[in-house]
Amino acid sequence: MFSSSSLPNIGKTLELKLKEVGILTPEDLKNTGTENALLRIRATDETACYNMLCALEGAIQGIRWHDLSKERKEELKQFLKTKNIPLNPLNFIQK
Repeated sequence: MFSSSSLPNIGKTLELKLKEVGILTPEDLKNTGTENALLRIRATDETACYNMLCALEGAIQGIRWHDLSKERKEELKQFLKTKNIPLNPLNFIQK
């Protein structure tokens, strides 16, 4: 199970979202991968966005999401673009 200290970036809200999609442990998250975890969350939560994607990636790497490399952040942005997912959830909500 996740705990507030088990992985960086995983607070109670994100932990609940992960549990809702069957990602119950840090190992589950690592096996699922950043992008697939976001897609699973996005299936039930349309506000899942770039910040959450970075949080997941940081958790997998064991670092705060602010410390992700510029290259990895750009890869994550490109992933969202290929899936037509807005970087900011407000872009989706303000239609």
